[in-house]
Amino acid sequence: MQAQVEIGYDQLVKLVKQLPKKQWTQLKSEVEKNEVLTDTQSDMLTLLLNGPTFSKKQLNEIAKARKEINQWRTK
Repeated sequence: MQAQVEIGYDQLVKLVKQLPKKQWTQLKSEVEKNEVLTDTQSDMLTLLLNGPTFSKKQLNEIAKARKEINQWRTK
């Protein structure tokens, strides 16, 4: 069973400052781990969106090659 509590930012900061050093370190590493995942996902998205694409000429050449290969295979 889970309970959800809404805590204001100031309250959250106050609670975090009260954590023992060991728990603070654990919390900090968890937050940083999530930031790394988000950055990695963002980097991958940027790479995919800005990556190279085929020109219409290249797509036509690929389609032609596929057609020729399919004709060759059916002989």
